[in-house]
Amino acid sequence: MGRWFGTDGVRGVANQELTPELAFRLGRVGAYVLTSRRPGSRIVVGKDTRISGDMLETALVSGILSMGVDALRLGVISTPGVAYLTRLLRADAGVMISASHNPVADNGIKFFGGDGFKLLDEMEERMEALLAEEIDALPRPIGDGVGRMYDEPATEAYIRFLVQAARVRFDGLKVVLDCANGAASFIAPEVFRRLGADVIVIHANPDGVNINVDCGSTHPHIVQRAVLQHGADVGLAFDGDADRCIAVDENGEVADGDFIMAILARAMKEKGELRGDKVVATVMSNLGFVKAMSDLGITVLRTAVGDRYVMERMREEGASLGGEQSGHIILLDHTTTGDGMLTAVKLVETMVESGKRLSELSRVMVRYPQILENVRVRDKRAWRDNAAIQDALRRAEAELGDSGRVLVRESGTENLVRVMVEGLDEKLLRRVVSEMVQVIQAELGA
Repeated sequence: MGRWFGTDGVRGVANQELTPELAFRLGRVGAYVLTSRRPGSRIVVGKDTRISGDMLETALVSGILSMGVDALRLGVISTPGVAYLTRLLRADAGVMISASHNPVADNGIKFFGGDGFKLLDEMEERMEALLAEEIDALPRPIGDGVGRMYDEPATEAYIRFLVQAARVRFDGLKVVLDCANGAASFIAPEVFRRLGADVIVIHANPDGVNINVDCGSTHPHIVQRAVLQHGADVGLAFDGDADRCIAVDENGEVADGDFIMAILARAMKEKGELRGDKVVATVMSNLGFVKAMSDLGITVLRTAVGDRYVMERMREEGASLGGEQSGHIILLDHTTTGDGMLTAVKLVETMVESGKRLSELSRVMVRYPQILENVRVRDKRAWRDNAAIQDALRRAEAELGDSGRVLVRESGTENLVRVMVEGLDEKLLRRVVSEMVQVIQAELGA
């Protein structure tokens, strides 16, 4: 990828790295590359609840309008909501302003094509090339050629989509929803209430700065506590832009993305809805998940970390289910990107249809012990060609043998090398990861 686009759009500290000036230019190049710029060309724009969203939205929309393209502002909505409404409104493209689960100081801009899918590399590369030009030579229409901005009240259509995705009602179920003070705050409670659930809502009072703060999918202990306190049947925690979901069963045990995928995969296979009897997951998915799927006659196809890689493989293979351990689940027969609220609806639907509690459904797999350590380094890619690190990696793999694995990879957003070890012997795992971390720190430590 180039200077601006990472694994999930353009991200940075708002007003420092991701400036209004950059957002304006992104609006211009996005409108140029993704639309015909003929009369009627339209781009939908959504944002999460973080305070910098207004600033970046204003700049981004100005860039779009300056290209003669209309902008439809959706207001606060989830990332998958933007993807869905881009298709529903037959817009040329969609843009989401969000940094997902990141802290409030960060923000991001990600684009969707008119088909609701995230952009392919070649489209982002075209935009990168235009951003790199010293002089902006793109068209500047005048008079009635300038685009118009409209506020588009389309959230209700997205809510109806989520409600209609459930094949059963949720009457009699007590559900805790942790909305992370983000985009789910305005949508998830309404969806579950319409489906008949008794809903307990926490962290649904965004003030611009409390998004993801000690809440949501990255802090599952909060929803665990709420489930036990209220005697709920299930807890569901989203991240800031609601493209992820982590679940908690009635006993307060966490069901992460691997468990959710395993539960959905088994249910879909039983109904003949799991195309090709295969699931796409990343290299971070637990060995217990892979073994459980094998026992069910389901093939797991591995990709690099990142939902864009999961989606690419799903489309290549014709798979209907894929996702990440983080709770980013893609149900391709329903939508075009990971959707935390859709995942939550389909998980609770599975509970109702099976007549089983989430703790029972979660027995589909046993999680292998997994240890992850992050090492801050000077150059996050240098581990690949470092002889000492490669020797340590080979020794670790030999020690774990067939009963475990070790995975070393660089972070997509920070100067970190991540070391993950997994297996049955937790004492051995801790020693192996400690030795790997020591070597990486000695060779590359910041």
